[in-house]
Amino acid sequence: MVTAGQDLTQKRRARMTALVALLLAAVNLRLAVTSVGPVLDEIRGGLGMSSTVAGLLASVPVVCFAAVGLTAPRLARRFGSSRVILIGLLVLAAGLAVRPYAGGTALFLLLSLVALAGIAVVNVLLPSVVKDRFPDKVGSTTGLYTVALNVGATTAAAATVPLTQHVFGGDWRLGLACWAAVAVLAVPSWLPLAREPIAPAAEVKTDDPVRVSRHPVAWALAVYFGMQSTSAYVIIGWLPQIYRDAGVPAEQAGLLFALTSFLGVPLGFGLSALAGRVRTQSWIAVGLGVFGLAGYGGLWWDPAAAPWLWATFLGIVNTAFPLVLTLIALRGRDPGTVVRLSAFAQSVGYIIAIPGPFLVGALHDATGGWRAPLALVLCLIVPQIVAGWFAGRNRQV
Repeated sequence: MVTAGQDLTQKRRARMTALVALLLAAVNLRLAVTSVGPVLDEIRGGLGMSSTVAGLLASVPVVCFAAVGLTAPRLARRFGSSRVILIGLLVLAAGLAVRPYAGGTALFLLLSLVALAGIAVVNVLLPSVVKDRFPDKVGSTTGLYTVALNVGATTAAAATVPLTQHVFGGDWRLGLACWAAVAVLAVPSWLPLAREPIAPAAEVKTDDPVRVSRHPVAWALAVYFGMQSTSAYVIIGWLPQIYRDAGVPAEQAGLLFALTSFLGVPLGFGLSALAGRVRTQSWIAVGLGVFGLAGYGGLWWDPAAAPWLWATFLGIVNTAFPLVLTLIALRGRDPGTVVRLSAFAQSVGYIIAIPGPFLVGALHDATGGWRAPLALVLCLIVPQIVAGWFAGRNRQV
């Protein structure tokens, strides 16, 4: 017979197991992306890649997240969220390990899609895991896993160049492939969760009457997600190159890029926790947009004039990502609705974000500079602010 004390201990242990698994998965959610920017020059040289194709490379994540993310609710309903996340991590590890050894640009892009497909399903399903296993601590738990995400993103951004230059003898392929080990390390933590029976109440409900695509809150979240993703992937895909073209040394450019992710560690947690406590998050979204205008405006004026200040502002606007994840979990009434809302907001949002990084690369090719591309991104911050205002209002799907 299980006593009340033993039952409480088991529940605490189960929550801790789920939290550890959640954090280890989150660490991997940007490694495949942030490790590329600091060695983009080397990749382009090794594969014969133009700026326009490099812009396509920056758009690959949003294309993949949009397409694959839509399949996540169906996969979760059939196999269970934990099992799908486990498979996603295995697919990610395989893609990261093989991608750098592609023989050409097309195969490199294809293998990037493989790695990113694994990330896409994990992206969509983690908010539902938070809602299901930590319903009383949605904001703080989302904050913790976005901290883990930013730790992974920052580490890959800051360490890829030093690893390539000082550990792997200038071999950028090894500098990229080594991040597969991090995905492999996350796999064992999901095995206990994957063995659990599928609980229909915790998964996507086929009879749920809510049609998220018809709800204005869902569209506000999707537009906000799309605009913040455009900003984020411009930073991920092009910020180190913008600094390097302004005369900033490669290693310093990598550190400046890393700063934009590092700031998400303290700010992401604090912002998510705050968002979970207040009734409306609209003013938070507006404030982040103002920092985006300042950061991109500084880059437009002169990247080398105050590089650390511009990177700080851009790091602050990047915390729109943990904010929108928190909003998705808060706006859904139950875990099943959160899965559907997460899939809709992320997939539609990534579709909206697809043209941004590619257009930035094309404008750079056409003009030979960064002012026109940065002016475009500045204009896109305005709809981000407007959508964030509506997504932050206290309503549920």
